[in-house]
Amino acid sequence: MYFIRTASPADVETIRAIADETWWNAYSPILEKEQISYMLGEIYSVEKITSQLENNTQTYLLLIEDDKPVAFAAYSPREEDPEIYKLHKLYCLPETQGKGYGKVLINEVANKAIAAGKHTLDLNVNRYNKAKSFYEKMGFAVAYEEDIAIGKYWMNDYVMRKQL
Repeated sequence: MYFIRTASPADVETIRAIADETWWNAYSPILEKEQISYMLGEIYSVEKITSQLENNTQTYLLLIEDDKPVAFAAYSPREEDPEIYKLHKLYCLPETQGKGYGKVLINEVANKAIAAGKHTLDLNVNRYNKAKSFYEKMGFAVAYEEDIAIGKYWMNDYVMRKQL
């Protein structure tokens, strides 16, 4: 059994732990160790996640399986176009992959966007990440490419879009 709940600042370390485990699994085949460490430190610092939660700049959803948080998603309206919602983060612990939790979380975010009157959901995915095919199965298509600097590193992404 599982359920989904909105995360609070009390969940910061849980989010960080899931991110740490999933990032090494997802990105080790395509990024250098130094880049993964740096990006985890930048994107998942206690201060950054706490600020996102406290200031409502991103809403985090936690998926709980048998009383254990095993996956999360984070979303918000796009800063540059509030008519579009953006799925900023979607990570499931490796041992839960294949259980459909990624799909469940995407559908939950899509429902939140629709409830807010929005009809477009975007996400970024590394151009070499095998998750791209999962997103395509979920109805996303590549809209354009985007290269984002994080410190001295680059995220070479596809921006994928789904009409809701």
